[in-house]
Amino acid sequence: MNSIILKARGKINLTLDVVGKRDNGYHDLRMIMQTINLYDTLYIRKTKVSGIRLQANYSWLPTNEKNIAYRAAQVFLEEANINTGVAIELTKRIPVAAGLAGGSTDAAATLIGLNKLFNTRYNREKLMEMGLRLGADVPFCILRGTVLAEGIGEVLTPLSPMPYTHVVLVKPPISVSTAVVYKNLDINNIHLHPNTEAAIKAIQDKNLHSIATNMVNVLEGVTIPMYPIIQDFKEDLIRHGAIGAMMSGSGSTVFGLFESKEKAYAAAGYFKLQRNVRDVYTTTTYSKMQKGVHVNDRRYL
Repeated sequence: MNSIILKARGKINLTLDVVGKRDNGYHDLRMIMQTINLYDTLYIRKTKVSGIRLQANYSWLPTNEKNIAYRAAQVFLEEANINTGVAIELTKRIPVAAGLAGGSTDAAATLIGLNKLFNTRYNREKLMEMGLRLGADVPFCILRGTVLAEGIGEVLTPLSPMPYTHVVLVKPPISVSTAVVYKNLDINNIHLHPNTEAAIKAIQDKNLHSIATNMVNVLEGVTIPMYPIIQDFKEDLIRHGAIGAMMSGSGSTVFGLFESKEKAYAAAGYFKLQRNVRDVYTTTTYSKMQKGVHVNDRRYL
C-alpha cells in the first residue's frame, strides 16, 4: 500500500462538566462526546523524498509544525523509526476554533492512516497513547462513537451508541479561545451541572428527547456572557424545530438535534438565508455500529 484516504470526523459534546482543577492548572472534566459525520479528508502517501510535506485546501492553514496533523506524522514516524517520507493532502471542512475537534481529528486520522500505510499493526490503545501527546481530544477522535470522557478528557469509557440523529451546526462569525474560557471559569460558581448519569441512561434507552433534556455545558456560563450571539443561536435552533440545542466544547459552534432531515434542512436554511451565517452544516451522528464495527473491538479499524 502506497497511499490511503481517510475521513477525519468531528465531534459534539452532549454534556460537559468541570468537576475540579489540578495544581498544574488543568481542569478535571466529565463529559459525553459524540462523533458526527462532518469530516475533513486526508490523502496520505509515501514519498521517495524523506520528510513530511503537508498541503491544505486553504492558504491560511499552516503546513508545518504549527499544524497538528504535521506533528502527528512526526510523532508516528519517530515512534515507528520510519525514515520514509510522507505527503499529506488535507481537505478541511470542519471549521477551526469551533469546539468540534477539527484539529484533533486530523491528528487522529494521520496516526490511523500511517499505521495502515506502513502496516505497523499498532493497536488502538497504542495509537491513543501517541495521540495524547498531541492533545487531550485526540484519543477520543481515534476511539470515536459515543463516549464518556473523564480526567482532562483522556480517560474514555465507550457508551451505548447514540440513536441516529440529524444535527445542525451553526458557527457564529467569532473565534473563542479555549484557554481564555477555562481561565475565566470559576468552578465554585457553576450554577447548573449536567446530570451525566441521566444522560447516559437516556442514551442507553435510545430516548432522544431525554438526551436533549439532559444536555448541559457548564462552559456556556463563561462563553455566552462574552458572546451573547451563542444564546441567540441556541434559541433560534429551538424555535426552528430543534428538540435540544447547546454549545459544543468551549465554543463557538452551537448545535441542534432534530428528529427529521426535513426539519434540520429547514433550520439550516433559516440561518443561511435569514441570518446570513456562512458556517452552517447539516450532518448526522456517527456510530461504529452503523459500519458493523463493535464498540469493544480491540483491533484498530
